[in-house]
Amino acid sequence: MTDVGQDRWLQFDGLSNARDIGGLPLTGGGHVRPGVLLRTEALEHLTPGDVRRLLDEHGVRQVLDLRTDRERVEYGRGKLVAAGVDTHLLSFIPEEGRALPEVEDEDLDPMLRNYLAYLTDRGPTVVDGVRRIAQLDDGATIVHCAAGKDRTGVLVALVESVAGVPREDVVEDYALSATRIEQMFRRWTTESGEEMPEPDEIDRHRPRAEVMRGFLEQLDERHGGPVAWLQANGLTDAELDRLRERLRGE
Repeated sequence: MTDVGQDRWLQFDGLSNARDIGGLPLTGGGHVRPGVLLRTEALEHLTPGDVRRLLDEHGVRQVLDLRTDRERVEYGRGKLVAAGVDTHLLSFIPEEGRALPEVEDEDLDPMLRNYLAYLTDRGPTVVDGVRRIAQLDDGATIVHCAAGKDRTGVLVALVESVAGVPREDVVEDYALSATRIEQMFRRWTTESGEEMPEPDEIDRHRPRAEVMRGFLEQLDERHGGPVAWLQANGLTDAELDRLRERLRGE
């Protein structure tokens, strides 16, 4: 397994959990091409300098916002919208009902039940997110939710699986966000004037590798794997090939 964190973190004044999936290894050789897919938390704290760098240095051309309408109303759409970047609103959570949907399986980790529910409750939206990454002719896509770890983690894991990133590297990439949870809480509480949560509460929000590993194993058992799930839910072979073409580098 590769050190998937090497040189992929992106440093911005208004982001703590931003990285390029470029550089991840591919089964059979090569690496994911940089500058195609960036994963971050929500974008409302971007500075004008951050916006310029994302547009000019990183070539961002579209944003996939996986948050709910309620979150967008409360926290805003983010400063890339004002800069004219094409932004697609793709909520992974239904607007009505529980704040976090879950499948009914008491034997599974609660977070894993949430992740599977993204697919059962919002399957067409999930596929649409993957499709839009494949369809972008040039430049980079940012995918984000609130913290860039759960909803973003699921979509990115599907994309990485299509590209051919080895399973354990997909899992490790997901778990990297655990190292940035405290920084995000510090930014949020500084902005709101609230106190930092207790360490146990912060730890509760850290993504755990076993959750993503279990999610991918559930896709194997229930659907024949991540790629098979995408195909069964409408992603075409041509779209899968296009996504691989965009992501696969030397």
